[in-house]
Order: sequence, then C-alpha cells, then structure tokens
Amino acid sequence: MERAELLEQATAAKQAQKRIRVHCCTSTGCQASQSVDVKKQLDAAIKTHNLDDTVEAVGVGCMGFCGQGPMVEVEDAEAPSEKKHYQKVTPEQADSIIGSLNGSGEADAIQGDPNHPFFSRQLLIVREHSGRIDPERIDEYLAVGGYQALHHALYEMTPAEVVQDITQSGLRGRGGAGYPTGLKWATVAKMPPGQKYIICNADEGDPGAFMDRSVLESDPHRILEGMAIAGYAVGATQGYIYVRAEYPLAITRLQKAIQQAKRKHCLGAQIFDSPVDFSVEIRVGAGAFVCGEETALIASVEGGRGNPRPRPPYPAVSGLHGCPTLINNVETLGNIAPIIRNGAEWFAGIGTERSKGTKIFSLTGKIRNNGLIEVPMGITLREIVEEMGGGVPGGNSVKAIQTGGPSGGCIPDRELDTPVDYDSLRDLGSMMGSGGMVVMDDDTSMVQVAQFYMEFCRGETCGKCIPCRAGTVQMYQLLTKLLDEKATKRDLDRLKELCGMVQATSLCGLGQTAPNPVLSTLHYFEQEYLDLLQPDPITVAANSRS
Repeated sequence: MERAELLEQATAAKQAQKRIRVHCCTSTGCQASQSVDVKKQLDAAIKTHNLDDTVEAVGVGCMGFCGQGPMVEVEDAEAPSEKKHYQKVTPEQADSIIGSLNGSGEADAIQGDPNHPFFSRQLLIVREHSGRIDPERIDEYLAVGGYQALHHALYEMTPAEVVQDITQSGLRGRGGAGYPTGLKWATVAKMPPGQKYIICNADEGDPGAFMDRSVLESDPHRILEGMAIAGYAVGATQGYIYVRAEYPLAITRLQKAIQQAKRKHCLGAQIFDSPVDFSVEIRVGAGAFVCGEETALIASVEGGRGNPRPRPPYPAVSGLHGCPTLINNVETLGNIAPIIRNGAEWFAGIGTERSKGTKIFSLTGKIRNNGLIEVPMGITLREIVEEMGGGVPGGNSVKAIQTGGPSGGCIPDRELDTPVDYDSLRDLGSMMGSGGMVVMDDDTSMVQVAQFYMEFCRGETCGKCIPCRAGTVQMYQLLTKLLDEKATKRDLDRLKELCGMVQATSLCGLGQTAPNPVLSTLHYFEQEYLDLLQPDPITVAANSRS
C-alpha cells in the first residue's frame, strides 16, 4: 500500500465524521455508572431533534476524570476551542444535552470546566486519542493519523534506524524499573536471525492502578501499531498481548482491533504490501500478580505455572520457547508511534535529563479529583496532588503519597516538592512503578498501610522461593501483632531484619521489593510503630528484680 493510499483512507475517515461529535465515555468505570444507557439516549435524542446530518454520538474511551463519570464532551469542528464537558450524566439528561445544540434550552447536566488544572496541566502523548475516538472502529484511528508511523518505519527507515530513534529518545520502560527501552530493543535486534517474539505485558496488578486497562480500552490500535514497529525493528514476526482475565472489555476491544487491522493489512502477512510479516495474538492470564514479572509471564504464555526463573539468561537472549523475546508494557508501547512520527529529539525534549517524556498515573485515595492523568516527567508531587487533584477533601491534610504499588513506598507530605522522575522517587525509598499514586490523609494509619500491602504480597507470592514465601507471611504476622498492640521492641527489630533478608535473597522482583512499603513507613513514620509497642516482659521482669 502506497503512503498516498493510507492518507486517502485517513482523509475519507475524517470526512465521514459529523461536524458536531458528542463523545460519551464507554470505558469500564463509566459503564458501571450507566454510560451505555447514556450513549443510547444520546443516539435517540439526535433523531428526536432531527440533527442526524450534523451531530453524532460517539462511544469513546476514558476521558480521565473517572470520579465524575459518566463523562460527555461536545466538540464542534467549527469551534474546536469551545468544548463543553458534562459530568455525572444520567440517561435522563441526554435529551437536554442534545437539545441545547439546536437552541432547545440549556442542558440540565453538570457542566465541568475543560480548563481545570486536572486537564490543563496534562500533556497527552500515550493518551492523545483517549476520549476522542471510538476504540472499536479502525477508521477512527486512521482519521487521527493511525498506522502512519508504522508505514513510515517500514518504507522510509531501516530496522537499525528505528532502534536508534527509540534509543535517542531516552524512553525508559514504564512497567516499573525504568530500564532503557532502546537498549532492550538493541539487545534483541543483535540476536542471530531466527524466531523472535514481542510480548506486550498488560498484566497490570497493582492495587489502585488502572492505567494499562484504560489505554487498551481507549486506544487498542495504538498498542498494536507500537508492537508492529517493534517487531520490524528487532526482526520478530509474532507478538502476544498478555492481559489479565479481569479486563474483559479490554480483551474484547483488542480482539476487534486485531481483526480490523488484519483486514486493512496493518497486521499479518506482508504489512502494507511490504515484505514484513507481523501477527498478534492475545493470551489471557488468570490474574496472578507475579506474572507481571517477565520470566513468570513467559512461563504462563507457554502454558505453564507462572513461576519466575533466575536470570541470566534474560528474555532478550532466551525468552519465549527459548527464543529472543522483547517484553514491553502497554504504556511503553503506546509511546512508540509518536516517537517515530515526531522524532527522537521531540520526545527527548520533554521531561528531565534522565526521565524523558510523560507518565500516566492513576490518582486515587483521599483526593478530590481522582482519575487518570498523563503529566510530563519532572512535575512535582505537590502540583499533582494540590493543583490537579484538588487536595484532600473534608478539611484534612495530606499525610503521605504511596507510589509504585506493593513494590513502592510511602512518601511523607514534607517531600511534596519532589519532582516525579525515576531517580527522585527512588532516592526517597519509593519508585515510579507502573503508575499507581494513592493519596493518604492525616487520619491514615501508616502501619495499617504497610500491613495492607504485605497482605497483598503474601497472597500473591508464587511460593517458589522460601524468602518470599515464608518471609512475607512472617512480616504480615508481625505487622498484625503490632496493630493488635501485642508487639515488643524485639518484634520490631525482627521485622526490620526480615525486611532486609527478603529484599536480599528473594528470587524475583515481587519478593525483592515487597518490604518497600514497610521500610518506607518505618523510615518516615517510625513513631507510629513505636507508639504501638508494649514493654518486653523479660525487660520488665529484670527491672522489677533490680
């Protein structure tokens, strides 16, 4: 397929759209609040008001402001800067929203401010089309330039040039550790010719995290395009998306997207009439948190138990079925097409010196404005929590922010001016992780927080190595003993010792990082632990004898 033909398809898809588009969020969160019924009533109202020629209701992905869903946005192509946002829309309010478009009165739905810091402080790269296009129609993706980056890579770049662009962009893996993406790609590309694989890690399991789910539900073709570019760059012809079974809507939309992409020759044999082949299949995981670890994920894709294995060899050298395998998470792959389209220098110009681009966070907890945000690296925690999130409701104050899920740590309020980047968060004893950000107020018990995450890790350990299998159980028991006010100083010392042992001797990242919430709360909030301690009976007896 010539580039001109692809552009013609994009133009035709754009021209087929109506002048006024009424976007209605149909992602999982809003569906739970009747957004599917809202969409049906919007369609009916358009017919009732005889606006079929100029208005269309479009079921779109996540708009981000999840706590205010269902969200509806009205966009007029002739006045693109005059968008209207409606929040917590009910099916009964749909008619008035459509009626307001032809002067039949004012909409009786709650109208939000599209210039609110929650929106205005964001920089959308991965989520640039989320909430703007119908994720179940490939023509909508083509209309916004979809698959043009893949065409450009196949016909105007060598595989080595693609790898070089990703390397020079400074993109780091968004799944947790922040490993340089270009270096991982280069390692797989240098392996001898033969069978290679691409795996998209969509096994998102952190409590409070829903970034990957949202991207898959809102813009599945963006991930498929990123995988195809990666396949061309490293010489892989087969890709797998490993997604947890708890994401049924994401799975359904991915399945539709793969079928549509094949029909348009964006995937499959001889993509765009080129010599390049690349196919994608979905593998559904049972929901084991440990399968977010690369080697455990590979074992699960192969049909085995999701247990990790020692490394090296790393998957880039010997992964799926013993072949070189490139594993990137959803958000990492979502950055690929924009980098190829806009250039490595463009992406490298965003963020900080060592943390380039943007990061998606799920902002949850004790916060007024909760939902998904995509912000440039280097923004401070204070800007996120106080400006975008609106601070803590109920007159309370921020006590801590937990980042990085069970692998991360709790950052106290006095560190709110810390920039959000890989190195700064690590220096505070936390980590970027996949992007969970839980805000806690001054009523929160930090020992209870540590116990919660340890209970999660205890239940999710695969049991293969003793330090993680037994250590997480013992740490949970000690934290419970503390909260029951039955622990002594000796128990607290034993807890600290266990943290170090599990960290140093566990087989994979689950065990190695499981103590982080305990260690960070001990570091910043030790007095809460000390206040729960009881006198040691042995010490009391010795003092009484003396």
